[in-house]
Amino acid sequence: MGDVLAGIHATWQFESDAIVIRFERGIRTPRLFGTLRERRIPHEALASVTLTPGKRGTLVLRAVPRAGADPLVEAAAGQLTEGGDPYRLVLPAEREPQAAYYRDELLGLLPADATEPADGFLVAAPEGPQSFKAYDGKASFDGSGEVSFRWSRTMASSEKWRAGDQVFAVRELNGVEWRSPEAPEGFLRLLTRPDPCGSARLGEHPDRDPASVVFGLGYGPVHESLPFAAAVLAAIRGSGRAIPAQPGAARPYDPAGVEERIRHLGELHQAGLVTDEEFSCRKAELLAEL
Repeated sequence: MGDVLAGIHATWQFESDAIVIRFERGIRTPRLFGTLRERRIPHEALASVTLTPGKRGTLVLRAVPRAGADPLVEAAAGQLTEGGDPYRLVLPAEREPQAAYYRDELLGLLPADATEPADGFLVAAPEGPQSFKAYDGKASFDGSGEVSFRWSRTMASSEKWRAGDQVFAVRELNGVEWRSPEAPEGFLRLLTRPDPCGSARLGEHPDRDPASVVFGLGYGPVHESLPFAAAVLAAIRGSGRAIPAQPGAARPYDPAGVEERIRHLGELHQAGLVTDEEFSCRKAELLAEL
């Protein structure tokens, strides 16, 4: 089609095989849109296109993403607010004839299996490296192979301090759980293989789980933590991991980092924050990485 339709907070450009969504940046624009900037949505990543009345003399043209096609939508798991949905284009009501034309054109271009879940991600994830400040620490992702959590000295729980700063190889991860910071007790949790030393995992409160960072007022905002979660999720799927990692899977070789973690573990042990059994188990696990 090659045409452009400008709405509130975004512009859609219609290409022969995709919609290119360019988001405006401004005080009233949702901050998530400003972070995303531009997204290319292939027609094969769409399940449908709808046109509905909006609020206060507007209408909404919405591209409905296909299940499993977009890592951002998968990570959000239905938690985005209506105003924060990047697939909505809000237009003045008088633009209805144009909007209806593009809706019909797009519907005619959707694949025959559009209502079926996609076999893999069809929309590009936000690019890394990425990081954000959570309530109890800082989360960092190098963009491909490694996620790390560095705990805050004043905000992290004693369980997280005993475990020490965490480094996760993407190949050892099975997924990401994101609970919006706009909801009570928001958090980001990495779904990992079982820990032979009995560390807290799925089912434990995120405040005590070393594979989680918790949000709070001003910490882990949607425009930072959701693109982070989507980027990590896409990297996990791209690594080909579909089953739990096997015990003993090797981490990237980093002797200096391992030695620092052993030193920190020793300090916690001397302070009485780690039991003899936990110290022995953790130390043996760290030495195995050398």
